[in-house]
Amino acid sequence: MTTKIAPDLLALQRLYAWEKEAPTRVALTQPMGNGSVRDFTWGELAGEVRRMAAHLQSMGIGPGDKVAILSKNCAWWLMSDLAIWMAGGVSVPLYPTLAHQTIAHILKHSEARACFIGKLDDWEAMAPGVPEGLPCISYALSPESARNAYPQWDKLCKGSQPLTGHSAREDDELATIIYTSGTTGMPKGVMHSFNTFAWALDAGIRRLPMNGDDRMLSYLPLAHVVERVLVEHGWLRTGMHVFFADSLNTFTADMQRARPTIFFSVPRLWVKFQQAIQHKMPEPKLQRLLGLPLIGGLVRRKIQKTLGLDQARICAGGAAPMPLALLQWYSKLGIPINEGYGMTENLAVSHITVPGKNQQGSVGPAYDGVQDRIDPETGEIQMKSPALMLGYYKAPEQTQDAFTQDGWLRTGDKGRIDSEGCLHITGRVKDLFKTGKGKYVAPAPIEDKLGGHPAIEACVVTGANLGQPIGILMLNAEAAAEAQSAEGRKALEQSLVQHMTKVNATLDPHEQLQCLVVSSTPWTVENDIITPTFKVKRNRIEDMYAAKFSEWEGSHKKVLWA
Repeated sequence: MTTKIAPDLLALQRLYAWEKEAPTRVALTQPMGNGSVRDFTWGELAGEVRRMAAHLQSMGIGPGDKVAILSKNCAWWLMSDLAIWMAGGVSVPLYPTLAHQTIAHILKHSEARACFIGKLDDWEAMAPGVPEGLPCISYALSPESARNAYPQWDKLCKGSQPLTGHSAREDDELATIIYTSGTTGMPKGVMHSFNTFAWALDAGIRRLPMNGDDRMLSYLPLAHVVERVLVEHGWLRTGMHVFFADSLNTFTADMQRARPTIFFSVPRLWVKFQQAIQHKMPEPKLQRLLGLPLIGGLVRRKIQKTLGLDQARICAGGAAPMPLALLQWYSKLGIPINEGYGMTENLAVSHITVPGKNQQGSVGPAYDGVQDRIDPETGEIQMKSPALMLGYYKAPEQTQDAFTQDGWLRTGDKGRIDSEGCLHITGRVKDLFKTGKGKYVAPAPIEDKLGGHPAIEACVVTGANLGQPIGILMLNAEAAAEAQSAEGRKALEQSLVQHMTKVNATLDPHEQLQCLVVSSTPWTVENDIITPTFKVKRNRIEDMYAAKFSEWEGSHKKVLWA
């Protein structure tokens, strides 16, 4: 299922258009780490891209050669991607939080011939994953040891004559290999063409209109499909102004600088924003003030401005389920969040709620041009569109398994489509587990309800072969600190038991939780328990604690600490 997009809408052609039509317009604003920022106009960045593309070609990079990008989001990340394409190559982005073993696997599997080493927090731990002898290029914001070890972007550009003309790439050419964040096993390399990106942007803009007056803050990894489509390709298509975040410590200031008109975040970060507001103003007081006609409006505007969202006309969430209570809470603040659904294999363009309509509790109808259906036997969501991947790199059997015999993508998610055409996600096909009573349990809906407790930052419901499921929790930082005292722990346990009782009252008997287990181990990207997009690796949690399941079941306690 392919639909050809007009050549002038492909990525490189959009760069050439802005270079010609708006050379002095600011395209990117980059914090430099010392309180200052650097603006790049379209003319300036196009010049740097042309010079770096020439350098890559001088290194022998040619048609189809793979070049990796290992960096946090920054202006040079986007320029690297464009330079790779202009030189004729294929970009391979890596998450900036990967373990060195995963870095080594991806660089070897992709057959990368060079790598950009950029802005990173833990380069020394990652460095062993870069093969000795692999040509690398550093950025102005790269760690000092990387700048000393590898040629620097600025010097290379000064020493290169820019490529001239408008070298084009065919729409069906391979543009990039996006390695999945890997909730199970090693990442797979998802191949996408220039046409799949261009079609995805067309469909996206019809549902969520974007234009050249918009502003976005780029802070979620550009190695992830949503940031890549929404920010990079949205920027190239519309000519909008993209700002970058400097660090977690400066995020509030970065938001205030950008004042984004379009803002996307994953559920875990939306929860963190909520908790920060609740920390400053207790929830009962907040709801009471919001209910007052005049004062409620003032409070809403103040909170929106504090978050840096007072100019936002589109807010969205995805990459993991958005709890209904969280969506409703933000709606009361005048911040409606459009929930989207998609995956790397379809460039995240599958479903999203329609702005201005209350479709909370669903992920909305399919984008225009996307077909969806539910497998009658398994309940699996299957879809088809021109944004589907070309396949998994060097994995023909996995590619074949990803599609039905008639060409529909198997998402691995379970769901239902309501009478309005809105899709409701009900769990993962493979996440189903059977209790000792022979009953199947879908954990995702229970986790959504359990995660509504203000102390819970993340949770997993599990319990294969147990009498009843159990919930394993990670507390947020504030709750974990309060639990250090005996009095604080007792109060938290009582609150968790009350919450579990309320959740159980909404569940069928075989789904009801027998206990909650508070994990003492932080769930982080670094210890491989969550993915770079903050999705919990269920199999890692189960592997860590499976040996204790029987002990917990036999304790008959409602709350345990592990």
